[in-house]
Amino acid sequence: MALLPPSHGRMTMKRSNSTTLATAFALLLAPLSAALAQGAANATVHGHVQNAAGQIVAGKVEFTKDRSAAAKDQKYAPIVPIDASGNYTTSDVTPGDYYVYVINADGKLIDRLELSIKAGENKTLDFDMTREEYLKALTPEERKAIEDYKKKNAEVTSANKIVANLNATLKQVRDDLSAASKNKDDVSKDVDSMKSATAAKPDEGLLWVTYGDTLQAQGDHLAKADRDQHKSPNTDDAVLQQYSDAADAYKKGIDLDAAGKKPNPSTQAAGYNQMGNALAKAGKIPDAAAAFDSAAKVEPAKAGMYFGNEAAVMFNNSKMDDALAAANKAIAADPNRADPYFIKGQVLVQRATVDPKTQLPVAPPGCLEAYQKYLELAPDGPQAPTVKEVLTGFGQKIDTRYNAKKGTK
Repeated sequence: MALLPPSHGRMTMKRSNSTTLATAFALLLAPLSAALAQGAANATVHGHVQNAAGQIVAGKVEFTKDRSAAAKDQKYAPIVPIDASGNYTTSDVTPGDYYVYVINADGKLIDRLELSIKAGENKTLDFDMTREEYLKALTPEERKAIEDYKKKNAEVTSANKIVANLNATLKQVRDDLSAASKNKDDVSKDVDSMKSATAAKPDEGLLWVTYGDTLQAQGDHLAKADRDQHKSPNTDDAVLQQYSDAADAYKKGIDLDAAGKKPNPSTQAAGYNQMGNALAKAGKIPDAAAAFDSAAKVEPAKAGMYFGNEAAVMFNNSKMDDALAAANKAIAADPNRADPYFIKGQVLVQRATVDPKTQLPVAPPGCLEAYQKYLELAPDGPQAPTVKEVLTGFGQKIDTRYNAKKGTK
């Protein structure tokens, strides 16, 4: 069996019609289509088909014994489809000498080999268009186009591999953070993983936001270690640096996402929300409030949650006026969230006075209503016992219609 490269004219012909260079190159890089193998007879021929760029080819393989006839007069039997893996097979080949052609999905002849076969034989006939004699038959322009394509394809393949590895890293890190959150476990290995991830693809905002999550989680771990030793995390430079670095990572991620081709408001809002938490832990309360406000602005649909988080942070840091303002914003954005009502009640109850005539406590306007609304929304919520105690202290009747079926909002 001789392996003969096609002539330049023959390679770029549909039978006898010539094509342009662009068409010829398109044929070489034709995509794959699935098909079924067929037949059974005197001899078997099978093989693999790949083009000059190393890709499998969609189309068919045609056999003809009319080797001396003009292309328009040749008869083809068998005609065998190329399958989705670039393979073909037929058992319907009668003994004899053949030209065997590869015809791509556009009906263009792109390769030819010679075959001699006897009855009962089983032969492999591969069409490897990366072979030297095939490439030599191409024009310099065609060879350059193929090399350029292969280089670009290699870059895409490499980029896809990096993305796949980063996605695996993200999943592992998120699983680790979830498992570590309850006990504030050490996540330094995840910090290292995300640092490497941002170095591998520094223009991806989501990676930086997740990097910020690992830094904040590690700060929580160090802070817990301080508290276990009866030390204040607020004076531990290592802890404060973790939270500061986390805030910087969140900001980097937010800015990259906002400047990207497909900005994702949810990613940006999550970054701002987490930034607010990190800044609060670092003692930067005004900056934390601004971050929560930015989260609500970027993703208005979840503004109730972000303002609620701001209210909690302000309350926990004894910024009562700010806590009340944030709670009111949270309630306005989403009146069905329970916690902002509790925070509002807790702030206002501290402003209660005593009636000089009855010596009974007097709640400021909106205080008792906020507590009652909390119970309506979260009758079995974690703050329900406290709320009931406060309302009872003010002589309020607890509405027994509130029950667990209403759930916690």
